[in-house]
Amino acid sequence: MKFGNSICILNVGGTKYAFPRDVIKDFPLRRVSRLHSCASEKEVLEVCDDYDRERNEFFFDRHSEAFVFIMLYVKSGKLRFVPQMCELSFYNEMIYWGLESSHLEFCCQRRLDDRMSDTYTYFSEEDIKTEQELRDDDDLDNPTATGSGSAKWLERMRRTFEEPTSSVAAQILASVSVIFVIMSMVILCASTLPDWDTAKNNSAEEHRIIEAVCIGWFTAECIVRFIVSRDKCEFVRRPLNIIDLLAITPYYVSVVMTVLTGENPQLQRAGVTLRVLRMMRIFWLIKLARHFLGLQTLGLTLKRCYREMVMLLVFVCVAMAIFSALAQLLEHGLDLEASNEDYASIPAACWWVIISMTTVGYGDMYPITMPGRVLGGVCVVSGIVLLALPITFIYHSFVQCYHELRFRSARCTRSLSAEFLN
Repeated sequence: MKFGNSICILNVGGTKYAFPRDVIKDFPLRRVSRLHSCASEKEVLEVCDDYDRERNEFFFDRHSEAFVFIMLYVKSGKLRFVPQMCELSFYNEMIYWGLESSHLEFCCQRRLDDRMSDTYTYFSEEDIKTEQELRDDDDLDNPTATGSGSAKWLERMRRTFEEPTSSVAAQILASVSVIFVIMSMVILCASTLPDWDTAKNNSAEEHRIIEAVCIGWFTAECIVRFIVSRDKCEFVRRPLNIIDLLAITPYYVSVVMTVLTGENPQLQRAGVTLRVLRMMRIFWLIKLARHFLGLQTLGLTLKRCYREMVMLLVFVCVAMAIFSALAQLLEHGLDLEASNEDYASIPAACWWVIISMTTVGYGDMYPITMPGRVLGGVCVVSGIVLLALPITFIYHSFVQCYHELRFRSARCTRSLSAEFLN
């Protein structure tokens, strides 16, 4: 669109900002930069609320103070919340101007996620655009603003492999990965059955092919994710990626040893070391954490509640030391003639203490003296109380992590639904 003069005026909530026409074209805020590509006044009014052609002034009926902080982000590159302003209201302003939650400083991102999870707030499609739609608009309006085509392709590939809910292709890829994980786990569990060797002799070639295909899929997936990752060192340090490597390695170790020694693969797998490595494939189940919200919630809860977990462990260890020493004394140390051999040592009594405190009670060992039974009752009650104290904090953290991840998943689902409809 041909602007009236070389100066463009943005009127946001009564506060005016003047910019040269060339600055509007590459302006960091997507909504403002879209003004340059408007071909008619009708398209201009789709971007702003009103337009004065004579003064070349664009009117936006938005929060003026929030826009001041957004302009500070344009100048300094740091975006923080407006003091005394609701986080959700400021986020609504961010979405309107074309910013995403990732532009916020980390502390503000946590505040936003906590606020959304506490209030169960989900913005409607009519109020805001999804972040993916904003990226698409930006690519159309500013084809050179986000880098080369190869960089865009790598970013799209990274999101496809790392974020299962980011697109339809990512959903399909995640579903295929889950199928291979389940298939591999079924074969691993079936290999421990007594009749497996007979069945494997009858169809050895099919079993080898299925195992090779599963390993090949996981290897290719891991290599591609490494290639398209932003930070290679950070990728290697991630726990899930380390688990992937530990799960894939045993297969190649057994193949290499078979080739080098020239022995039968069945004899190679009979070795204790290889059997341990082979059983490490059970860690593939942890790969499902990328695709299921429950496992992600569990991992995030353990990460944030490590202090409470350590406190719980200290409580159990202290109680175990006290009750095991008393149990050994009452059941074995006082009366040597009628002693209970199950409590011959403090380490042996520790097993009884831990199953009593957790109210499991296998029944494999139990006190036979009256003082020992009284101690057992005290041990059970103490275990219930000690375990309940830190569990409350862990429970609240679990609920908070669940709502936080649920909101993030819903935000990605809106993007997935938009892509599917388009």
